[in-house]
Amino acid sequence: MAVYTDIEENALKNFLLDYDLGSLISFEGITEGVENSNYRLVLSSGNYILTLFEKRVNSAELPWFVGYMGHLAKNNISCPLPIKAKDGQALRQLANRPALIVTFLDGQAVKNITEQSCLELGRALAKLHKAGEGFDSERSNKLGAQGWKALLSQCDSHGDQKIEALISQTHCDLEKVLSHWPEPKELPRGQIHADLFPDNVFFKNESLSGIIDFYFACTDFFAYDIAICINAWCFENNEHYLPQRTAMILQGYEEFRPLSPLERNRLPVLCQGAALRFLLTRLYDWIHTPPGAKVVKKNPWDYQKRLTYFLEHKSV
Repeated sequence: MAVYTDIEENALKNFLLDYDLGSLISFEGITEGVENSNYRLVLSSGNYILTLFEKRVNSAELPWFVGYMGHLAKNNISCPLPIKAKDGQALRQLANRPALIVTFLDGQAVKNITEQSCLELGRALAKLHKAGEGFDSERSNKLGAQGWKALLSQCDSHGDQKIEALISQTHCDLEKVLSHWPEPKELPRGQIHADLFPDNVFFKNESLSGIIDFYFACTDFFAYDIAICINAWCFENNEHYLPQRTAMILQGYEEFRPLSPLERNRLPVLCQGAALRFLLTRLYDWIHTPPGAKVVKKNPWDYQKRLTYFLEHKSV
């Protein structure tokens, strides 16, 4: 989450007239994340999240996200539920951006990752994958392996030697990863979250209470979603890999969806690809985030370290 587009209070009040949500009490921007503009709304009927879609999200695909979140909520996954306006539509326009209001989930991101929180993460991810099996519509992974070369080609160092060195090394590493990447039908696939970082997983009273931010969700390898979690949850201080956390994620996951031997075998290269994907998007945002945007830019070098680790170690 982040804020790229500012909202005027009167414009927001007029926007809310299309809903049966009561009156506006307060609103504030949420600076976490990097993709869309997000606001926390306090209305007389309760708390909500307003998202204005920017950058990488294709507006034509937004109904897919709305449908997917609605499907998950109906299948007992604790996630934000899109709110429909008086005309029955969830998607609207505000500040010349596609806009969506969703329910507010109680809880907060875990402050200190533990083996227990990793176990619960694995369980929740498997349940998410199982629940998505009934959602037949597919969305291709726009930030998947087929798009990595194009994304890297859009990164220019502008004379910065440190960035130039990162770009050069990433070109080499990209070829290594792609040379071993699974074929599209090689592994089980379905609907995945594709961005399940700790700040997108809520806990309450030390128990996992919900999952948010589904705007990278897509149809891809289930095991790739696990690899993303391993990258995001299993490193300490962005450098030291903690294999026991991975073991707990896998243990929790396999309570509900056992991995095939081939999925296990391909998990190391999927971890390489997950590290590469976030290195590339962070590098792109590091270079292209506009001045004045209310967003905390993520460090791409953190994911270069992860990528280097997984390239040097052939097991997870």
